[in-house]
Amino acid sequence: MKKTVVVGVSGGVDSSVAAYLLKEQGYNVIGLFMNNWDDTDDEVCTASEDWQDARAVCGALEIPAYSVNFQKEYLERVFAHFLDEYKKGRTPNPDVLCNREIKFGPFWDYAKRLGADYIATGHYCRIEQSDSDVHLLEAADANKDQTYFLNQVRTEQLRNVLFPLGSLVKGEVRAIAEKNGLVTAKKKDSTGVCFIGERNFKKFLSTYLPAKQGDIVDTHGKVIGTHDGLMYYTIGQRRGLGIGGVKGEAQSRWYVVHKDLEKNCLVVSCGEGEELLYSSLVCDGFNFIGKPPEQKQFACAVKTRYRQPAQPATLTVTESGAHIAFCDPQRAVTAGQYAVAYLNGRCLGGGVIHEALRGL
Repeated sequence: MKKTVVVGVSGGVDSSVAAYLLKEQGYNVIGLFMNNWDDTDDEVCTASEDWQDARAVCGALEIPAYSVNFQKEYLERVFAHFLDEYKKGRTPNPDVLCNREIKFGPFWDYAKRLGADYIATGHYCRIEQSDSDVHLLEAADANKDQTYFLNQVRTEQLRNVLFPLGSLVKGEVRAIAEKNGLVTAKKKDSTGVCFIGERNFKKFLSTYLPAKQGDIVDTHGKVIGTHDGLMYYTIGQRRGLGIGGVKGEAQSRWYVVHKDLEKNCLVVSCGEGEELLYSSLVCDGFNFIGKPPEQKQFACAVKTRYRQPAQPATLTVTESGAHIAFCDPQRAVTAGQYAVAYLNGRCLGGGVIHEALRGL
């Protein structure tokens, strides 16, 4: 008897090809589209178009297509946290939380109601499962690997999950879609935060959080400009500061060093960026995927942002999370983002960065 797989179809080329490959492998495939954000009143409305594309792909593959509304769950489990982090002056990554709280949470529960033995997504990663353990592995396409965004998914959530694109590169995925006449073959990849998409981020955020202007100061406390609200800036940011040449200061590009919430000041500097180099960091909690290493301290490689190559480091498990010391200082380590650990091609998991430190 065929096993049933419920695929998260987003209306993009990756999930389309994931569904196609699973059907070719002999599974009974069902497409399930998630509506996580109410964009009916927004300037940029893509959900209806994405659902239309998802239905067209499912029709071409002759598989059933369903749509489910998770807007309430998304607002409570992801968006509320997103806003709270910005209030605290941190820079969150809601896509990471969405995977744990929606795509591998309520989605799995709904898929079971459809008779699922497995669920599948179009993520670029691989998985190895046994009765005793689960390993999340990097994708064959290093440029598209998405294990970083899965670092908070719990081990039990990854059991009976399939990632059909793990051994493919992006070019192969598009070629498969085009060869089989899927309408998403040449569709542009989505960019930005999942619920913001192509919107103006500053305008979007201002509708939910009140902005309070304040001083932009250099590292000596000298006022050199005015910021529009600390929530609009992140550590290491160079663009959009609105600072021209300042008399008596080096005539280099300015960048954000610190956000002083108490004084509502944006601290900036210019030059080579020494103030942005950090030797270690502290994580709030640490989610291990699969069995963690037996040692409380071990060597690994760590990313502090998605596009960064993993950097050699030593991870020490603590009572509150983890301490990570880098072999070489890292630039612009940002509170609210995730530190994700890797060992021999395996994603070990990750934790929310609480604080970046200049000492070990």
